[in-house]
Amino acid sequence: MEEARRNEEEVRGSEKEVSKNEEVRRNEEKCRRAEGAIDHGELARQVRHQMRVIRQGAADLIGEEELEEKVAGSILTGKPLTVKFGMDPTAPDLHLGHAAALRKLKHLQDLGHKIVIVIGDFTAAIGDPTDRSKSRKKMASEEVLANAKTYQEQLFRILDQDKTQVRYNGEWLSRLTMPEVLEMASTVTVARMLERDDFQSRFRNGVPIGLHEFFYPLLQACDSVELQADLELGGTDQTFNVLMGRMLQRERGQEPQAALFLPLLEGIDGKEKMSKSLGNYIGICEDARTMFTKVMEVPDNLIVKYFELATDILPEELDGIKEQLADGCNPKESKLLLAKAITGLYHSEEETKDAEKFFQEAFTNKAVPEQVDALFVVMERGNLYDCIHPLVSAGLVTSGSQFRRLLAQGGVKKNGETVNALEEPVRTGDVLKVGKKSFVQIELC
Repeated sequence: MEEARRNEEEVRGSEKEVSKNEEVRRNEEKCRRAEGAIDHGELARQVRHQMRVIRQGAADLIGEEELEEKVAGSILTGKPLTVKFGMDPTAPDLHLGHAAALRKLKHLQDLGHKIVIVIGDFTAAIGDPTDRSKSRKKMASEEVLANAKTYQEQLFRILDQDKTQVRYNGEWLSRLTMPEVLEMASTVTVARMLERDDFQSRFRNGVPIGLHEFFYPLLQACDSVELQADLELGGTDQTFNVLMGRMLQRERGQEPQAALFLPLLEGIDGKEKMSKSLGNYIGICEDARTMFTKVMEVPDNLIVKYFELATDILPEELDGIKEQLADGCNPKESKLLLAKAITGLYHSEEETKDAEKFFQEAFTNKAVPEQVDALFVVMERGNLYDCIHPLVSAGLVTSGSQFRRLLAQGGVKKNGETVNALEEPVRTGDVLKVGKKSFVQIELC
């Protein structure tokens, strides 16, 4: 009985080997046919173009030579590369900083490659320890799924839904057995884990490190093995996690994925990384006028970086903009192009033109814009005092105290003229400018 079982296994092994050899033979034959249809000069040109698109705006690319070979093979065989991007749904709203990686994925999608978004429903239960001074609080599964749903609604404003796979890593990670987990854990040492800056800092300062946190990068690496990823994208803060995927793929006999790291995008203050909590963000769901106006606040020294990370501009087009800036052209002209490019990615052509017109009227010509949002005000005193509550409710000021400070500092205008007293009379049709960017038209009700 035992001998029969061994013989059966040997037969299955031989069949697998024959099947694998047959697949290799077919791929080699396909490459030979493709090489006859494309000369080496054209192949080199296409590879060079794809690598320029991939590298544009990147902070680092590890495994570059391997990736060039994979790109060439993809062109010759017509088989797309598998590009992995992992997202832990820990927050529901995306801004341009988050979208930088999605835009790069869109570029790769346009080149014909397969994009796989991995939603970390399983790993979110652990929490990414990156840049954390203490363990993350475990997320409830309902919160994870709710955030994941919102993520997908937003990411398909950038990616082509029909050409994008979305996978949840609970599909395979929840099936791991204890022997498999122990075998995986044996591939990396505690010393290697403690190379991480965040773990080092916590260890030195006596801040507890949960043993489960060591498993986060390993489980994320399992995602790469499961997908047989050719390329993984991540921010520079994800270096350790992404490289762990390369390591585990080698251990499992796979070709290691290349690792593309994108820099963190500074916010419109030009100092800190883009963050909603810091108020320096540009949300991808913001209205066209707000988005256009915010882009025009980007510091001149970040124009090229925003083009690289927040638009779909090709390297050859960007070369021209770089040359113009180097030749001393007015940065405002390049920034207008940037604002139109970014706003046009998330809004219609008509909305983008309206946003540009609004900006030119309100901020370039210093005039009162023709069309602004209405602010409905119930009049009691017939003056600015009545506008305080509606302005707070609309989110244009945080409090009555802030409005009073703006008023005292000359930060409030009525119909283009600075006003400085709560007793200033207002009526239907008056346009208020509150702060640097907000315009509303009074509608009495």
